[in-house]
Amino acid sequence: MKLNDWLNIWLNKYVKMSAKLRTYNIYKETIEKHINPVLGKYELEELTPDILQNFVLEKKEKGNLITGGQLANNTVIGMTNLLKQAIKAAILLGNSSLGATPYVKLPTPNEKEVTAFEKCEQEKLEKFCLNSKKKNYVGIVICLYTGIRLGELLSLTWNDVDFDKRYLYINKTTYTAKRDDKYATIIDTPKTKSSTRVIPLPKQIVDILKKMKRSSKSNYIISTNKSKIVGTRSYQRTFETIQKKLSIPYKNFHSLRHTFATRAIEMGMDVKTLSEILGHKNPVITLTRYTHSMMSYKTDMMNKMGKMLVA
Repeated sequence: MKLNDWLNIWLNKYVKMSAKLRTYNIYKETIEKHINPVLGKYELEELTPDILQNFVLEKKEKGNLITGGQLANNTVIGMTNLLKQAIKAAILLGNSSLGATPYVKLPTPNEKEVTAFEKCEQEKLEKFCLNSKKKNYVGIVICLYTGIRLGELLSLTWNDVDFDKRYLYINKTTYTAKRDDKYATIIDTPKTKSSTRVIPLPKQIVDILKKMKRSSKSNYIISTNKSKIVGTRSYQRTFETIQKKLSIPYKNFHSLRHTFATRAIEMGMDVKTLSEILGHKNPVITLTRYTHSMMSYKTDMMNKMGKMLVA
């Protein structure tokens, strides 16, 4: 069986059954644009380590379909792991006589850059959003004080807020994905199991939400003029416009989440608590991602210790 035939079977018979629509679309696009044009003609049994290694090298050096230049290491790693998953499934299901998945040396993963807003920038954002007549701007402040993701924010309904206990329940997300050849707003389960969580809210945020609810005509906390859910791309554009208006250097929406984590560390929040609030699988992810912030905090603590020294 040729690889392109197997990938089509694997994608639509096995992946589609359990993967989120967004994941399925990413896999489909990766297979159609990157894997099949290079490897699709090969029989499964012909996929030697050398052939796969050449694929990795080619994609790393000139795999960018727009510029013809390099692809990011993480992108190459992702598509290679996808390919290895498919080959492994073929072996397990008896569709390939390969004894094992061919060995491939992957490039070193790129470290994810963590970009947070400076305190003065955060103050500008908060003041502007809270004083604006556009109630949806408050979503930016909510993210700054809860660390929730964009999709989690936009899928929030009033039922997700316990005003008495001051809890915010994160149990769904939303994203834009292609369905039946058209882009649609999808409401789905959270990113991971650990993403389903309960976040205690500061009293100030609860008061803001109470005020919003009194004038809201929608089930969604952030909504369109027709009381519908706001699309992720639309809200990202809104956020970009606000930054331009305030002359703040552009940062993506996820930087609000990084800003929350950075401020939390600066205030002395322990890693386990922060990890649970962010919905990370384990505290190691939090530690790894916010090493720089941790180092600043540790430096401050050590300087305080130094003041005890009698010189």
